[in-house]
Amino acid sequence: MLGYKFRRQYGVDQYVLDFYCPRLKLAIEVDGESHFMPGAEEQDKARQEYIEAYGIRFLRFMNPDVCENIDGVCQDIYDKIEEIKIVEGKSS
Repeated sequence: MLGYKFRRQYGVDQYVLDFYCPRLKLAIEVDGESHFMPGAEEQDKARQEYIEAYGIRFLRFMNPDVCENIDGVCQDIYDKIEEIKIVEGKSS
């Protein structure tokens, strides 16, 4: 997207990100039903904080958003990329 490549199933220490763009240090996570089980919210929060300590930013979507509103999800990703480019003075 916008000339940036995303990798699937990218490992960061003991964790695996759904999608990751190394140039932007941007992770995209798609949360399925397992993320709504008892205790999952706390585990997700701890996992995200651990990964953010590496300077990685997160965008998080739920499965229904991806399946039912892919245009909106893509727009959110596009907007985040543009935001990062502005903040860090990056070019495509």
